[in-house]
Amino acid sequence: MTISDPTRAAQATPALTLDAEDRARIRRRKLERTGAWALPVGLLALFVLGWDWLVVANGIPHFILPRPGLVASTLVNDWPMLSSALLITMQITMMALAVAVIGGVGLAVLFTQSRLVEMSLYPYAVILQVTPIIAIAPLIFVYVDSHIVGLLICAWLVAFFPVLSNTTLGLNSADHNLQDMFRIYGATRWQTLRYLRLPTALPYFLGGLRIAGTLALIGAVVAEYVAGTGGTGAGLAFRILEASYRLNVPRMFAALILIAVTGVVIFVVLSFISHLLLRKWHESAIKREA
Repeated sequence: MTISDPTRAAQATPALTLDAEDRARIRRRKLERTGAWALPVGLLALFVLGWDWLVVANGIPHFILPRPGLVASTLVNDWPMLSSALLITMQITMMALAVAVIGGVGLAVLFTQSRLVEMSLYPYAVILQVTPIIAIAPLIFVYVDSHIVGLLICAWLVAFFPVLSNTTLGLNSADHNLQDMFRIYGATRWQTLRYLRLPTALPYFLGGLRIAGTLALIGAVVAEYVAGTGGTGAGLAFRILEASYRLNVPRMFAALILIAVTGVVIFVVLSFISHLLLRKWHESAIKREA
């Protein structure tokens, strides 16, 4: 008959406890990953069901509030027209975002190199940001002959400031002790910018980029409302206006859904890019043990 060693039993108990904790942690992570998509999808399903019940229960006509099924069928039937309009809106959005990134980052770098330039130009960037684009857009289309260029300028004005302000903040957030060390070792301005300021500013820039991506879409849609032109250059905003003139409310909802989905896709893609760039070194993206 073998007598068990109490010391060994005591040492084995924590291992079992740790295993149980690991299993609980794994289950919690699985629930969190599932809930991250299941909860929004479930809430959306409840919203759609409530929408459909509201229309049926109150006998609301389709030209006031269509049923979700009618909106879905309209989206499918009118897809050739809506997809071409979506392409126009996306082109304007992406071009405006690209110009905002190039101009915003370039000007932010210039601000960090010259305090005089920052004091001279930054207030005007703030003025452009706080002035509603709906008030500026009509003047832009008065002075700009090209329809596409006018749309691009409007969308760029909305997307430019978040990139500029966040990147400027990031470049100015470099650790002063590290800046002093770079200076002691004789680093040039370019070396300090490349190896210290730019890596420090990257998370700030990516945060501004996510904001600017959705704002560029908003600016493009607002500009299309103001421009009010049709034909091959018609975007989703014009399709909404056109449908409202014809009391085609299902098409209005279909175009609105496309705009919302496009905005979500832009935000998700930019968030994914941010995660890829930061996941290995920045605190905001590194996963910690629970």
